[in-house]
Amino acid sequence: MREAVLSRPGVNGVLGTPDVLEDLLLLGALDDKVVVGSMNRGGLAGTAFELDDRFTAYDPASIAAAGFEGGKMLLRIDADDASSVATLESCGRAVSGLAGRRLMAMVEPFLSRRIDGRVRNELTMEAMTRAMTVAAGLGTTSAYTWLKVPIIGDGGEDMARAMAATTLPAVILGGEVAADQAATFATWSKALALPTVQGLVVGRSLLYPPDDDVSGAVDAAVRLL
Repeated sequence: MREAVLSRPGVNGVLGTPDVLEDLLLLGALDDKVVVGSMNRGGLAGTAFELDDRFTAYDPASIAAAGFEGGKMLLRIDADDASSVATLESCGRAVSGLAGRRLMAMVEPFLSRRIDGRVRNELTMEAMTRAMTVAAGLGTTSAYTWLKVPIIGDGGEDMARAMAATTLPAVILGGEVAADQAATFATWSKALALPTVQGLVVGRSLLYPPDDDVSGAVDAAVRLL
């Protein structure tokens, strides 16, 4: 399915873990594509250590050796969890390591907290503003840092206020699969009109659309760009 998505006009790259990217590489699907490796995979959903987002996949050296364009890292900060500072430190080192090789560091920041034992990300304007400004300051330089951020509200005023908190370039993540795909595309369209938003990095929303028309969903997203 990912190979089919990559073949659609306007799709210029892929973000993934080593197993996914290696399969695509063997299929010849990564030729002339932007490739970003996922780096910290340790915080497994539903576990006691879910917020311990350790770097257990790619690192800057392996991303450079593979000839990829950059690495993506998840940065979840829980004010009540002291282990969040370890994630901050690890992300800072990863940003520096990638920048030292002139590779993109794509940081996906959230303020998070546990509610009834489950980790929830705070998707308010205030929370995302703080998360993005923290992410922007990580590492020895921000020259190669991009942000990967969710839609806030309907993608309009609150999204604009949050994105104005930093000059770093950003891409929009897709989030969960929504029943009303047209409404989802409308929010993406608003966000894409903002000056620092440069594109979409979308997974489930396009791979598993409500009507199962993957090609149609991908082509509709490309038209927004």
